[in-house]
Amino acid sequence: MPHETPLITILVAGFGLAFVFGLLAQRLKLPLIAGYLLAGVVIGPFTPGFVADTGLASELAELGVILLMFGVGLHFSPRDLMAVKAIAVPGALGQVLVATAFGTAMGWLIGWNLGAALIFGLALSVASTVVLLRALQDRDLITTDKGRVAVGWLIVEDLLMVLCLVLIPPLAGLLGGTAIPVAEEAEAVAEVTSNIGIGPIAATVLITLAKAAAFVALMLIIGRRVIPWVLHFVSQTRSRELFRLSVLAIALGVAYGATHFFGVSFALGAFFAGMVMSSSTLSQQAMRETLPLRDAFAVLFFVSVGMLFNPTVVLSAPLALIGTVAIIIFVKSVAAYYIVRGFGHDHDKGLTIAASLAQIGEFSFILISMGVTLDIVPTEARDLVVAGAMLSILANPLLFHLLDRREARKAALAAAAAAEAAGAAPEGTDPDVADDPPRPAAPSAASEALPSSPPPAG
Repeated sequence: MPHETPLITILVAGFGLAFVFGLLAQRLKLPLIAGYLLAGVVIGPFTPGFVADTGLASELAELGVILLMFGVGLHFSPRDLMAVKAIAVPGALGQVLVATAFGTAMGWLIGWNLGAALIFGLALSVASTVVLLRALQDRDLITTDKGRVAVGWLIVEDLLMVLCLVLIPPLAGLLGGTAIPVAEEAEAVAEVTSNIGIGPIAATVLITLAKAAAFVALMLIIGRRVIPWVLHFVSQTRSRELFRLSVLAIALGVAYGATHFFGVSFALGAFFAGMVMSSSTLSQQAMRETLPLRDAFAVLFFVSVGMLFNPTVVLSAPLALIGTVAIIIFVKSVAAYYIVRGFGHDHDKGLTIAASLAQIGEFSFILISMGVTLDIVPTEARDLVVAGAMLSILANPLLFHLLDRREARKAALAAAAAAEAAGAAPEGTDPDVADDPPRPAAPSAASEALPSSPPPAG
């Protein structure tokens, strides 16, 4: 009888189906993430046939989250954010507030309690870093002004969601879920409650924020010196294998230490590990060396999210699904566009930012899964978020395609106008050239130029 190998089984099924559906998505000119999500649906518990181990899938997804957030941190540059802070910070805050308000109102109308509706609204408010970066990279927009604004905007959104991940667990009881007390913190909470005279929930939040602040301070004061030094020390060995291993050890070690010693999420720890590493001159090399592994575990993350999707939500709650997609694609886009225009930026930049944010992804999955784990939101909310993410990720390339066609039309009109102007100039000077007998070469040059100018103008 063969040995039971659930880990190998889920890796084979996950990577194999992700490759097949990813290839299909590529052929259909859709984002690869759509194929990965569909692979998860196929091996999930809500579809017939093989069902992967959901427990192992969630742990592999956690590794995917760590490496995804580490990659976000590596891309994060405080200097770049400062360059676009005038629009990115208020814009992201305003757009998140608008989308969260609409999502909360929808959840309230469905009949959920306020805490569940709020978590649902937050999950709809934040766009996917992976989807956005790939869309911008495919169009060479990362280094443009509107690309920097889009990335800075999303960084602010990510920071807001990281803060939410820190605050939601201690507030679970207040939000209508099941508070998960930590035995080691019970005494500290009681002491803070008695000494300061605040309630246990406020005391828990205060302790959580204090721990998070201690972790951030440790990373910014000590980590910024130690981590780059370790990278430079390892680079002197001239071993790519050791360098790659050191980067992964730092990412995973900091993420684990953040959770084990400071009680903050893996995501926050990994993000700060990447952010601190980005200050090193070797950060680009670190990014290149870890990219294959990050991509691999990101695939497993999206596969695991697809496993959570219950397709029956399409039939059981069609109006709720339409409302979810409308908030993601239309409400967020319209809010972002008018915020950008309100700050005096041009129409093109507003459309690019609007299209960039018309989808949701990894943070939405992390938030809504946390809400389900803490019994704050019903499983229907998770199904709506996953379905909304899949549909918005499928629709996002279409939005960018429309923008590309618009840019192509503008370029064609500009080229035609330039050609017409170029063709008009020789015609206006032709009589003068013809009347000038001492320079016979000039008329022949003009006569050669004239036939080639009118066709583009026409």
